[in-house]
Parts: sequence; C-alpha cells; structure tokens
Amino acid sequence: MNTPGYSEIIRQGLWHNNAGTVQLLGLCPLLAVTTSVVNGLGMGLATTLTLVTSNVIISLIRGLVRSEVRIPVYVLVIASAVTVIELVMNAWFHDLHVILGIFIPLIVTNCVIIGRAESFASKQTVDRALLDGLAMGIGFTLVLVLLGGMRELLGQGTLLAQAHLMFGEAGKALTLTLLEDYRGFLLAILPPGAFIGLGLIIAGMNVINVRYERKAAAAVPVASPAKA
Repeated sequence: MNTPGYSEIIRQGLWHNNAGTVQLLGLCPLLAVTTSVVNGLGMGLATTLTLVTSNVIISLIRGLVRSEVRIPVYVLVIASAVTVIELVMNAWFHDLHVILGIFIPLIVTNCVIIGRAESFASKQTVDRALLDGLAMGIGFTLVLVLLGGMRELLGQGTLLAQAHLMFGEAGKALTLTLLEDYRGFLLAILPPGAFIGLGLIIAGMNVINVRYERKAAAAVPVASPAKA
C-alpha cells in the first residue's frame, strides 16, 4: 500500500474523503443527534476520540494480529475505547450523555471507525494512523456541527443553546438568540429536516468542488501548436 503524505491525509479526512458528506458513513448518529450545535459537537468529539484511540492501538498491534481474526480484534479494541469514553462522558458531562443516549455506545458499530481500522490503520505507521483518525474525526465533527447549527437556527432561532452541558456554567453566556420571539420551524428539527440539511451541505460541497476544478483547468496553460 502506498504511504500517503501528511498533507494528503488531512485533505482526505477534512474534505475529499469526508466520512459524512463523501463516504456517507455514520449517517445514523449524524442525522439523529444534530438538532443543535452542542449535540453535534458532543457526538463529534466522542467519535474523534474513538477514531484516534482505535487507529493508534490497531496500528501498534497490526503485526501481532492474524488476518483470520483481525475484524473481531478491531471490534474489541473499538468497543473498549467507546466504553471508556462513555464512562467519562457519563461522569463529567452527564446531562449531555443523557441527551445523546444510545448513540454513544452505538459508535462501536459506526462504519467510519471499523472502515478506517481495516483500510488504513492496519496498514500504516502509528503517526499516520493517529493523523488519519484525527483528520477523519474533525471532518466528521465539522459536518455534525454545521448540520446541527443549521437545524438549531431554523428550528429554534438560537445557536449554542444548552452550551452549559459541555462548558459548564460559563457556557450559558455562549448561547446566541438570533431571532427574538421566533416560533420555530418544526420541519428543521424533525428527521426530514436532517436529510434535507445534509443534502444541502453535500450540494454546497459539490458546487465548491466544480468551481475549483474549473479554475484549476483554466489555470493550465494551453500548449501552442508547433511550427513547421
């Protein structure tokens, strides 16, 4: 397998191979919990920690695991990481843990994590596996936060509502009420709003990619015909 450069790993994780908008993996938590920025950020950070931890451990033990049992071993590593993260969230961010509910332990079954373990971490060095987990996690988190912000703004007219669940009492000052006396747009909070919002994000990324490709093609100099 070719060894990718660090900059390529970052680009793939954040944009070109983003788990939420390109690979379309992990859609269950992505669509279910993103009713607010705080919910999306909490789930994104938990997923990122799981990706980084599992990638590093799997890269470290890749020479010790027989190919016949690699998938059960990967799942065991991921489940152990998720269990620790869930216990920490329950202890330090209990209210947020209650809101996210079953979707925290369901990180174990997230296709993003097992996919990166099988396709990347098990074939690369520890430093690249760590960076891949971090880039993929941040890219996934950005989509969660963006979608959560869109739905919260349209559904409630606020941003960072209930920020104290993650940042403590100081988080109450972070809440922004952008629309006073706003009745809310119910569709944005309901499941169909999640699908529509994700579709708009994917469409926006496609537009940016097309414009970038056109600019890159226009910047390539056209070779002049050779003189006889």
